[in-house]
Amino acid sequence: MLIRADVCIVGGGPGGALLGYLLAKRNVSVVLVERHVRIDKEFRGEHLTADGEDILVRHGLFDQVVREGLLPMKRVEYWQKGAAKEVLLPNQEAGEAHMSIHVPQRSLLGAIMQQAKRLPSFRLLMGTAAKGLRRDSAGRTNGIAALKNGEEIAIESSVVVGADGRHSLIRKWAGIPTVASKHGFDLLWAKIPQPNAWEPVIRNALSGDQPISLFTQAGGHIQIGWNIPEDSYSSLRKGPIESFLRRLIDEYPDLEAAVRQHIVSWDDFILLKVYSSYSETWARDGIVIMGDAAHTMSPTGAFGINCALKDADVLAELLLRLDLGEPVPAERLQEFERQRREEIDRFHRLQQEKEISYASHFTA
Repeated sequence: MLIRADVCIVGGGPGGALLGYLLAKRNVSVVLVERHVRIDKEFRGEHLTADGEDILVRHGLFDQVVREGLLPMKRVEYWQKGAAKEVLLPNQEAGEAHMSIHVPQRSLLGAIMQQAKRLPSFRLLMGTAAKGLRRDSAGRTNGIAALKNGEEIAIESSVVVGADGRHSLIRKWAGIPTVASKHGFDLLWAKIPQPNAWEPVIRNALSGDQPISLFTQAGGHIQIGWNIPEDSYSSLRKGPIESFLRRLIDEYPDLEAAVRQHIVSWDDFILLKVYSSYSETWARDGIVIMGDAAHTMSPTGAFGINCALKDADVLAELLLRLDLGEPVPAERLQEFERQRREEIDRFHRLQQEKEISYASHFTA
């Protein structure tokens, strides 16, 4: 099968989906390729900051996200010895109504996809795996080869966008070097139901020198994020889980019943290897990468999803100005990088500063 489009986007996360919608809304033909068959993937960055919220409002998508389901956070708390020591509230004088918003990925993607699929210029291929780049007779990238249900698909396009995450195949096939920076910790995720009368808050605590954070989620759950020393999980799993859970309960005693009922083995945690990355460039002839494919973020500060939405917003405006009649040269696509690199570098530095200063909230 041969499919032709102006732009082929590989990766149907928030950034890729928003980019596809913004382009198709302006009559640019788009094929969005996503290897998963469903959009309700879990354990992703799911908190919108003011920047991400503003982008959705500006493009008329926020009300649809509200209908799909979200949960504004009332406050951020820093806990010590089983009680809130410090509480951060929205700055009402600055017009803040909440601290951040938990938006399940299925709600955000559902809202964007619902609007995008109404557009004749948008085509979504779920359960479709990218298998390689296609090149024209001059050696320029002009699309991808893909596989869906055993059927080979050739997608011909003037631009291939790699929105396929931290392990980006598009980045790899394009030969774009990337440097990963370790942060000295990995992250364990777990999820438990909310106790009765639980309010939508973010809690932070420090067990020894290891942060343990709680993120209230839409749908009645609490997500636990526990920093552990880098590469220590395999040794942790060899020991009993009880002493580990005891540390969690000591910091958040009101969650003891839920923790003991729903975290009974190491298998109830999911491990995230934490690092950030810096790509040498974000563009090659006919190729541009964005989001985690271009600049992987650590989980600190929930910057990842919001930066991906901003990438989509900026990249859409650039692509709308370009001639998409043939493969776009790298120098034209590098304008996207020039517009975004400074802010991304600033967020990388801010993440490191936040990780270093975290313990200062718990000094006596």
